[in-house]
Amino acid sequence: MDTFFRKALEPGLKLAITLRYLATGNSYKSLQFGFRVSHSTISIFITEVCQAIVDTFSADVMVCPVTAEAWKKVSEGFKTKWNFPHCVGAIDGKHVAIRCPRKAGSVYFNYKGFHSIVLLALVDAEYKFLYVDIGASGAGSDAGVSSETTLKEALEAGTIGLPDPDPLPHDDRPMPYFIVADDAFALKTWLMKPLPQRNMSVEERVFNYRLSRARRVVENTFGLLASRFRCLLTTMPQTPERVCTITMACCVLHNYLLIKNPTIECNLVDQDNPETPGIIPGAWRDHAHLPHIEEVYRGNINRAAKEQRQYLAQYVNSEAGSVPWQNEKI
Repeated sequence: MDTFFRKALEPGLKLAITLRYLATGNSYKSLQFGFRVSHSTISIFITEVCQAIVDTFSADVMVCPVTAEAWKKVSEGFKTKWNFPHCVGAIDGKHVAIRCPRKAGSVYFNYKGFHSIVLLALVDAEYKFLYVDIGASGAGSDAGVSSETTLKEALEAGTIGLPDPDPLPHDDRPMPYFIVADDAFALKTWLMKPLPQRNMSVEERVFNYRLSRARRVVENTFGLLASRFRCLLTTMPQTPERVCTITMACCVLHNYLLIKNPTIECNLVDQDNPETPGIIPGAWRDHAHLPHIEEVYRGNINRAAKEQRQYLAQYVNSEAGSVPWQNEKI
C-alpha cells in the first residue's frame, strides 16, 4: 500500500528478492543491503511470494496421475530410461534443516542430530515431482511419515488409478504396477524394495542393482533440487509452517524449470551413456552432496509382496528381462 512515508514495493522486486533467497539461502540482512529493502519487510513477504508461486503453478506443473493411461506413461519412462518395467515412481524422504521452534523440545530432532521437517516425494523417471508431502517432524522415520499420507491411503484402497496387472515385457505372467523405495519402507505389492543384503547370491545382487538404478532417481532429484535452491542446504530460521511453504515453492519451481526448459536443464541430470554401459553424471553432483537417509524399518512383509519381489528378481536375471551389461555392475 502506498503511504505518505513510502511507496509500495513493486511485485517484480519482491519476486527478485524471493528468488535470490531461494537460490542462495542468504540471510535477510544480507538481502537487505543488496536490494535496499528492510530485513523485517523481507521476512514478511518471502513466504507470501512463495505461496503465490505455489497457488499459480502447482496445478500445471505438479500433477499426480489419477488414470491408468497417465501411470503407464510414467512407467514407460522408467522402462525406457532406467530398464525397470512396471515402475510408476520412486519414493524417498529428505530432511530439511530448521532452527528449533520455540518450546518444541525434541519433536523435530532427528536421528542425524539436528532439527528438521521431512520432505517426502514421489518422482518420475525425468526427475519431476509427482507428489510431495511436507511438514512431518524430523523425529519420524520415512515409513512413519508415508503411513500418514494421502498417497498411501489411495494406494492401499486402490483408488489412485493404477493400471490393472499385465505381463512384463517378453513374459506371460500378470504383474502389478508398483513404486520403488529403499529399506526404510515396508514391502508391499505396490511397493518394491531391495532384498536383504546378507549372504547375497549373484542373482540377488543383480536384482538390487536393477531396482536401485530406478530408485536412485528420487535421491538425484533431491540433489538437483538442493543444488538449484541452496536455501535447502542451510538451517532455515523460519517457523515450520513457513519452511513448508518455502520448500513447496522450491519443488514447484523445480518442475517448472524442467518442463519449460528441457534442453537447458538436460545437462544437470544424470543421463544414460549410449556408447558404454552406465550413466553420465549430471552437473548437480558438482554442487551439492546430500547423504542418503539410512534407516531400516522392520515391518511385516506379506507373502504376496515377497513372492512378487522374488519373481521380479528371477525376471531381471532371465533372458527376457536381463540387460547385457548388468553383471558388470555388481
